[in-house]
Amino acid sequence: MDISKLINNETVFIGLDVKSKEECINTMINGMEKAGFVTDKAAYLEAVNIREKTGSTGVGFEVAIPHGKSGGVAAPGLAFARLSSPVDWNSLDGKPVSIVFMIGVPEKDTSNEHLKILIAISRKLVHEDFRKQLMDVKSSEDVLRILESI
Repeated sequence: MDISKLINNETVFIGLDVKSKEECINTMINGMEKAGFVTDKAAYLEAVNIREKTGSTGVGFEVAIPHGKSGGVAAPGLAFARLSSPVDWNSLDGKPVSIVFMIGVPEKDTSNEHLKILIAISRKLVHEDFRKQLMDVKSSEDVLRILESI
C-alpha cells in the first residue's frame, strides 16, 4: 500500500495553530473536503467523534490518529498535521499531541482500508527517527517523501 497516494497538499498542515483537538479535527476535515476525499463533513465528523468517544486516538509519542468510516467519505484519504503547539488529546500516555494523522474511508469499504493505513503508520511511529523526521518537516513535499517510506 502506498500511503503517500492518499494525501495531498490540501491535507497537509504544517505549523497548524489550534487550541483543541476539536479545532484540529475540524480543520483537517475541511482540508479533506477540499481535496475531494470528504463529501459530507457533518457525517464524517460524526464518525470521527463516535470513534473518539470509544477511546482516545492519542496513541502516545505525542501522536494522535483520529479516524472514521463514513458515508460522508468518497475515497480513502489521509491528512497530516504538525501542530504549532501541543494540544491535549487525552492520550494513552497522558502527553499532549504535536503530530496528527487523520484517516477517512468510505462506509462501504469492506477491505478495512482504515485499519491497514492505521497499522502501517503505527508500525513506523514506534521509531524515534521517523517521529523526528515528521517533527522537522518544512513542506508537504517533505511529508510525502517520508510517507513513501511506509
